[in-house]
Amino acid sequence: MQVKTRAALGQLSDMDLRLLRVFKTVADCGGMAAAELALNIGTSTVSRHIKDLETRLNLTLCRRGRAGFALTPEGQQIYAETLRLLASADAFRSRVDEIHQRMGGELHLAVFDKTASNPAAHIGEAIALFAAQAPDVALHLHVAPLNTIERGVLDGEFQVGVVPGHRSSGLLAYDELFAETMYLYCSAAHPLFKATAAHQPADWDALRQYPFAGLGYHSPNMEQAQQVQLSRAATGYDQESIATLILSGRFLGFLPDHYAAEFVRQSRMKAVHPEVFRYDCIFFGIVRASPQPARVTLALQACLRRAHSSNAGLGQRISPRSAHAR
Repeated sequence: MQVKTRAALGQLSDMDLRLLRVFKTVADCGGMAAAELALNIGTSTVSRHIKDLETRLNLTLCRRGRAGFALTPEGQQIYAETLRLLASADAFRSRVDEIHQRMGGELHLAVFDKTASNPAAHIGEAIALFAAQAPDVALHLHVAPLNTIERGVLDGEFQVGVVPGHRSSGLLAYDELFAETMYLYCSAAHPLFKATAAHQPADWDALRQYPFAGLGYHSPNMEQAQQVQLSRAATGYDQESIATLILSGRFLGFLPDHYAAEFVRQSRMKAVHPEVFRYDCIFFGIVRASPQPARVTLALQACLRRAHSSNAGLGQRISPRSAHAR
């Protein structure tokens, strides 16, 4: 005789969604005390909400104590499902708003780091256009690594992303926005900083003797390093970490010229043989290709295109791989 087991959760209620949002915030912040400010409720209340959710699910979601905060394996699975559920709920809300011919709800835009200092990047202008067009939409701006943005757009965590082109996916739609130039930098503490032109490496072969710091995920940075066979001696996961590794004096690394400009002005860095050791990146706005994005997503996408319309090549739906200049 087969025994029927009752579902642990049953029907989802508004309270369940609220508890899941609290759980997501706690996981994102890395603990209940850290989530207190984000949620604007006391730590004891946050703790009670997490306990209520664990009781509701009959699962232990996180461990907290002297060793610190950490999600359990079950908590990690619930976190992944929570992201999908909340993204679906937001998409449903956006569709309802479309039926009423208004744009409301929430929209999440994720941008690759250190783009604000790029004079060719007009993301701020695009946001201003969007805010004037959709004043009832709560816009959330995230800064994240390239792979996190791509995965987030595909999973529905982000509706729009702005990333450097490196590989194309048929699951994403791309709009060319702006470009930046990457130079190889050393710090004032590095032997190459005061080296004369005759004693600087003249080509990629000569460069390989110097320790290199690169990004630790698939990106134009990683592609360039692999293409010219640079051996990564240190790894960073954003431009800030690469800059810090360069400033240690132990490593060379690529940075956007606009971001490194202030370090150069302060004589803390300089570009090494910039005519040779450089590459260009083209940045794209990305949205999920299918199903068709909500009207509010398309509106922000259009604002990004409009704000960057003065940049050459805009408006072409092209592969980021073909556009990436090495």
